[in-house]
Amino acid sequence: MNRARRWIEGALAVSAATALGVTALATTAQAADVNVAKNAGFESDLSNWTCSAGTGSIVGSPVHGGAKALKGTPTTQDTAQCSQSVAVKPNSTYKLSSWVQGSYVYLGASGTGTTDVSTWTPGASGWQQLSTTFTTGANTTSVTVYTHGWYGQGAYYVDDVSVLGPDGGGGGGGDPVVVPPVPAGLAAGATTSSTVDLSWTASSGATGYNVYRDGAKVASVSGASATVTGLTAATSYSFQVTATNSAGESAKSAAVTAKTAASGGGGGGGGTVPKHAVTGYWQNFNNGATVQKLRDVPAQYDIIAVSFADATTTPGQISFTLDPAVGYASDADFKADIAAKQASGKSVILSVGGEKGTIVVNSDASATAFADSAYALMQQYGFDGVDIDLENGLNSTYMAKALHQLAAKAGSKFVLTMAPQTIDMQSTSGEYFKTALNVKDILTVVNTQYYNSGSMLGCDGKVYSQGSVDFLTALACIQLEGGLDPSQVGLGVPASTRGAGSGYVEPSVVNNALDCLTRGTGCGAFKPAKTYPGLRGAMTWSTNWDATAGNAWSNTVGPKVHTLP
Repeated sequence: MNRARRWIEGALAVSAATALGVTALATTAQAADVNVAKNAGFESDLSNWTCSAGTGSIVGSPVHGGAKALKGTPTTQDTAQCSQSVAVKPNSTYKLSSWVQGSYVYLGASGTGTTDVSTWTPGASGWQQLSTTFTTGANTTSVTVYTHGWYGQGAYYVDDVSVLGPDGGGGGGGDPVVVPPVPAGLAAGATTSSTVDLSWTASSGATGYNVYRDGAKVASVSGASATVTGLTAATSYSFQVTATNSAGESAKSAAVTAKTAASGGGGGGGGTVPKHAVTGYWQNFNNGATVQKLRDVPAQYDIIAVSFADATTTPGQISFTLDPAVGYASDADFKADIAAKQASGKSVILSVGGEKGTIVVNSDASATAFADSAYALMQQYGFDGVDIDLENGLNSTYMAKALHQLAAKAGSKFVLTMAPQTIDMQSTSGEYFKTALNVKDILTVVNTQYYNSGSMLGCDGKVYSQGSVDFLTALACIQLEGGLDPSQVGLGVPASTRGAGSGYVEPSVVNNALDCLTRGTGCGAFKPAKTYPGLRGAMTWSTNWDATAGNAWSNTVGPKVHTLP
């Protein structure tokens, strides 16, 4: 959540539009194809690569394969682009791929002689593969492949670049790559009411694996195990896996069947949250907004997210400490306020992350540490659940594991909310969106932050500017049509002009957006193809900034939310 976060300019939306428009043309490579990139794994440092203004370097960790990887460090004036000219054959198709990690990583090819291509990811805390294809022109003998980050964003990492296709005369960067063998030994392990653990024997030459449930791909992982989430209780499923590398994908393995456990009365998320709800973030710090105790938060707020939990030295583990600046005499006084809010039908949850949050969940151990520590805080203070507001990247596989573990401990009243940045919910392939879909069975609401974001794509492929009813409705449409239930979608906005760096809209505009999405009235230029009367509601940063502005936001938006269809 914003505390004065840099917002990404509209130029990013243009890059995103280009990236999202890339058509997947990849076909399985032939055995004779070679990787025409040189020093593709950066084992020879930056040999064959050129990086702008000294922004590229070689690191020993993290690496995807071998002992080294590329690190690019963008500045406010430079995207830290690193490139290489590769020899290619005219009129030939090449598959370009690489493994990446970090914020806003791009991969592309220029000078193809036909259509230049690029692809990107908003970022992840673990390795993920980017891939696209290009076809060379009739006279093209060299192509520039490149990778870069984004202005003013964090460092990115790249490893194991592949430009797979016919040898253009420069020789391959290694031995010809062949499709790995079919994985053997697929077995089902532990199950819950919504998850199944799978494991198998690693395939020689594989760099990743795809997991299929009843014939449809549901996950991609780098190791020989996976936890499939989002399943229905007491239901049998058939699973298969394939092995992948830059040459392509193997055939599917023999199938294994597993049945999820019966539900223990939980699932579905939401606890006592009403059908239409208002979420507000309560600041456990003083940043110039009105300092409040929880008892001061207006009754219009149905979910109060206490901001924020803190990271510890143990990966994934969180803690919470009351800031003396908020005026509580003791923890007992704070707990009494939580209990009083709950007695009046409200939910009080602990928000994890924020603009400065550094909690990382990227392994089984850190997932368990998160679940255990979050549940301990729920028991200690009486929190109803958690809010995920991680703005520095997250790993959808392990965060989903952590949240399912926590939900299993907390029971049927568990409240789970999320507050991704706008860019994080532009595509279902993003780690945040994937996380939301992976925990759909326990998810209460995703309140995307429709501010501090410049211009972004709507669900109709058009670019909309923040601070308008169209921005709210056209971007919310992406989540509504991307797999989330309307009850799991909310509109996140700042409570006042001081609550965010940019993107503030008047409460009346929020109400117009709510009417547009639920009733089809009050729309701007964008009007959704259908209405979503089950839309959960709205969120604001923060109850404190709302109080600073005389509670104008909650007094206007609250009654509207509570009278939605």
